[in-house]
Amino acid sequence: MMETKTRTEQILKVMRVLTWIAFIGYCIEAGAILFSYTLSYNNPEGARNFYNGLDLFDLREVSFWYYTQVVSFNVAVSIMKAYVFFLVIKIFTKIDLSDPFKMDLALRLEKISYVLFGLSIVGMISRGHTGYLLDITGVEYGLKFTGEFLFMAGLIFIISQIFKRGVELQSENDLTV
Repeated sequence: MMETKTRTEQILKVMRVLTWIAFIGYCIEAGAILFSYTLSYNNPEGARNFYNGLDLFDLREVSFWYYTQVVSFNVAVSIMKAYVFFLVIKIFTKIDLSDPFKMDLALRLEKISYVLFGLSIVGMISRGHTGYLLDITGVEYGLKFTGEFLFMAGLIFIISQIFKRGVELQSENDLTV
C-alpha cells in the first residue's frame, strides 16, 4: 500500500531542493568573485566587468587596496549566505516530523541566527565602507544593506528559543508519564 505524503512533507521536499540550489548558487557566486579578482590582479581590464555587471575598474585604478576591500566584502557576504543555507541543509537531514522538538534542531536554528547577525554586521561595515569610498572617489561601490539580515537573525533566534522551550516541555512530559 502506498503511503500518501502530507502537504508539509511535500513542501519540505520542495524547500530542500530550493535550499540546495541556493547553497550551490552562493558557492558559485563566491568562487566567481574570487576567480574574477584573481584574473584582475594582473589584468586591470578584468575589473571593468568584474562580476554580474559590476564595474570596479575606476576603483582599482584609484587604489588596489580599496578594490580588494570591496571584493573581500562581496566574498564574505556570499560565503556567509552559503553557510546559512548549508546549516539549513543540515537541518533538513536531521529533522523528524514525528518528533520535531530536538535540542540539536534548536541549536542549529540558533547558530543560523548568529550567522545572520554576523552577516548583518558585515553588511553594515560594508555600507559604511561604501560611504567612505563615495566621499573619496565620488562613486558608490560595494554592497547595499538595509538591515534585512538583522531582522531575519532576530526572527530565527526567536524561533530557536521556541524550539528550545518545546524541547524542555517535551522532556518534562516524558518525565511525568
